[in-house]
Amino acid sequence: MGIVFITHFIDQVYAISDRITVLRNGSLIGSYEAAQLPRVELVARMLGKELTEFQRQDRPHEGSHADDLRPPFLKIAGLGRSGTLEPVDLEVRRGEIVALAGLLGAGRTELAQLIFGVIRPHQGTVQIDDKRVAITSPKKAVMLGMALCPEDRKGQALIEDLSVRENIVLALKAQRGLFGSISRRQQEAIATEYIRALNIKTPSPEQAVRFLSGGNQQKVVIARWLAVNPHLLILDEPTRGIDVGAKAEVLKLILDLAGEGMSILFISAEMEEVVNVSDRIVVLRDHKKIGELASGDASITKIMETIAQES
Repeated sequence: MGIVFITHFIDQVYAISDRITVLRNGSLIGSYEAAQLPRVELVARMLGKELTEFQRQDRPHEGSHADDLRPPFLKIAGLGRSGTLEPVDLEVRRGEIVALAGLLGAGRTELAQLIFGVIRPHQGTVQIDDKRVAITSPKKAVMLGMALCPEDRKGQALIEDLSVRENIVLALKAQRGLFGSISRRQQEAIATEYIRALNIKTPSPEQAVRFLSGGNQQKVVIARWLAVNPHLLILDEPTRGIDVGAKAEVLKLILDLAGEGMSILFISAEMEEVVNVSDRIVVLRDHKKIGELASGDASITKIMETIAQES
């Protein structure tokens, strides 16, 4: 009997497969004999890069926070959920960019959702500024100084029929609650401030957000959370589906926010971005943490080798 086995789990692939077929973005990349395909080569084909492309490392903020000894803003210990994510230890210091790297299905988004209270952990602890807290919901996370820009901005973040102004002030209105109303004049002032600060290209704050480009929609989502003045900003694939120019603007914004002291948890499938903006890189595979790299030791090749290593 022939069996077709579909999985993201590399250990399972090599444990049972005779041949490996790689698909990426709906296209066939190739079929290979499992015994003749090293793990790191498989990862390269899944990512769509060759090892020779991974030697360039431009780090515009090299060394800015890598050796910082300040206590962490966020510290999680053994945080996990059965069937979703094995227990993870993680720290994010003030002004530090910590990236989560891994292949699709590695558990990066699930970890972000556990931290932000979207899903409830079954085990582990969370500390904010050295104080143990229980994050039981996204509302509680916001009250503790966190913000999350989700991967699916259209499905989970933007309300496309609302204006740019209404989308920007949404989280601030929720934070202030039923009795903390924001006047129309205040809303316009807040929206105008962030449209200018983030260079959001829109003819007016009253433009429906659905008419903006993908990059400008992403900036609106980020502006929404900056308006609540978070201490930790979690960014899940913030550059997905936007053009090269907008990507550069978003990445520069991330570096600027960290430079101003904001803690950043950065998730991206683009390994170049991970290496170029992060101070530390936490590598996930098969729903568990398998390694951590400091900026001085990080390269795309090193990340790939960590993903590909045997358990």
